[in-house]
Amino acid sequence: MTLISSSDRPPVVVTSDATQSVANQHRQVWDLPVRVFHWSLVAAVVASYVTNKLGVGYFRYHVWCGYAVIVLVSFRLLWGLVGTRHARFWNFVCGPASTARYALGWMRGEPQRYAGHNPLGALMVMALLLALFAQACSGLFGNDEIVNVGPLYGYASNELSLQLTSLHRQLFNWILAAIVVHVLAVLVHRVAKRENLVSAMWTGRKPAHVVSIDESIASSRLGLALLLILAISGALAWIVANAPVADAQSF
Repeated sequence: MTLISSSDRPPVVVTSDATQSVANQHRQVWDLPVRVFHWSLVAAVVASYVTNKLGVGYFRYHVWCGYAVIVLVSFRLLWGLVGTRHARFWNFVCGPASTARYALGWMRGEPQRYAGHNPLGALMVMALLLALFAQACSGLFGNDEIVNVGPLYGYASNELSLQLTSLHRQLFNWILAAIVVHVLAVLVHRVAKRENLVSAMWTGRKPAHVVSIDESIASSRLGLALLLILAISGALAWIVANAPVADAQSF
């Protein structure tokens, strides 16, 4: 509570209920498609890793995980152009100068406030999206050097397939390193800045002191998101169904 006094009247006690009420308020930042994409991508990447470790007998399931990654990342890239406010790239992808200023401010303990992704978070988002897309697409042309080939192997020579298979494997190490950095950054925000980014990506809401009223979103644009998912899935299914049959002798 706060004491307010003047020279001609006794102190007045003002409770902090109103202040506490504001502190407890949350506003919507992340739309439902972004949240479903995020956690679905986590599941797809984990499943891809597991099916790869289980061996060649699980190759077809590994391929299906790759399909999921391609559809999800393709959707997110398009959603970054036509989605809700904080999902759009123009709203959080910054240039080198702005990113450097944010990094310096963060190191000095004076970070600039962002309702959505901050500039450093934006770099991680774009790096992961592009790396995962390249990794999943390269796997479509690859082979396990034993008996299985990717669904688009017929478009490539055996030499090119082996090169793309090598890229597919090497990229995963970089992706894994980026994921570790991403998780550590989330933990730093939770411990040092008391920001629960995991909860925000689950509920879509952030505290009102971080998000102003004009920065909150009112709609998730679910209809548009579903149309994009169906279009991307249909396009990928058509490409796979019409791919040349792999020549077993070339493998």
